[in-house]
Amino acid sequence: MNRRVTGALILCVLSVGAVATTQAYLKLGVLTPNGVVGIRWTRPIQYFVTNRDVDGVTAPQLQATVSRAFGTWASVPGVTLTHGFSGFTVSEPFVADGINVIGFRARPDLQRTLAAATFEIDELTGQIIESDIFFNTAFSWSTAAAGQAPRYDLESVGLHEVGHLLGLGHSGLGETEVTSTGGRRVLGKRAVMFPIAYPAGNVEDRTLEADDRAGLGDIYASGAASAGRGAIGGRITLGGTGFFGAHVTALNTRTGELVGGFTLNNNGEFTIGHLTPGLYVVRAEPLDDADVTSYFDEETTVNINFRPAYYSSLVAVPRGGSGPRIEIKVVSK
Repeated sequence: MNRRVTGALILCVLSVGAVATTQAYLKLGVLTPNGVVGIRWTRPIQYFVTNRDVDGVTAPQLQATVSRAFGTWASVPGVTLTHGFSGFTVSEPFVADGINVIGFRARPDLQRTLAAATFEIDELTGQIIESDIFFNTAFSWSTAAAGQAPRYDLESVGLHEVGHLLGLGHSGLGETEVTSTGGRRVLGKRAVMFPIAYPAGNVEDRTLEADDRAGLGDIYASGAASAGRGAIGGRITLGGTGFFGAHVTALNTRTGELVGGFTLNNNGEFTIGHLTPGLYVVRAEPLDDADVTSYFDEETTVNINFRPAYYSSLVAVPRGGSGPRIEIKVVSK
């Protein structure tokens, strides 16, 4: 059985369609008869680009931008990704045609959706069968080297959407504020995969952060590369009981790298993997700085009614393993 899933990068407010409430850490997953399996590509990624120019961007410029985005993800140390451009096509993205298509589409009805990625997934294995990306021509786009307000940077948004295409979910590493229209404005973020876009003209999301690299490495890193990394695991509890949906962050005290994860069952258990060995400050916080449906499906109960809390001591992450499991005890707001 196959299933189609969609993820989108939206202006101010963003939502993602998760699979069976198993969107984990920075990875997307699917619930199979053998348990939760992370979705991934197990064959070379060949993609087509819709042969359509739009105001400010030609189809060849779109292709060159997408190629750079793939190259940025493929440059993550220890990761092997095989990808290639197969040619221009008249096919449209978001059509189940058996090929991976990236292109522009006019969707003025999606007033806050800048772009979106969709998958067709084998629910038995988690293998990605097909994935498309569309960029919404209801917004103005630019490929200018330094950005061009009031146009959105195609490479920044493209890097986020290619991250989805590769199997990454949304990161919680960002700070926002509510705008007068009820949306959210980004004040700062530490992940390209944070679900809310920077303003038009901004190009900061052309560069991956530690959180993005850890997520991709956790999916695609070779055995040798993974052996040089470590993990942190444990529980978040409220009144002695674990709960789903706490956001957990790990800060490397030497490098300043910040990587996040989530508790993903009702026991409050979490794992943050593919970490650089070292000492970490670990913190639990509510997922209250974006719409929770950006991370989990609408039927999932996520507890955001608690105060942030730090683990009582630094956590040592060894090379090629994980330290002792920790428990962070939080209290209600």
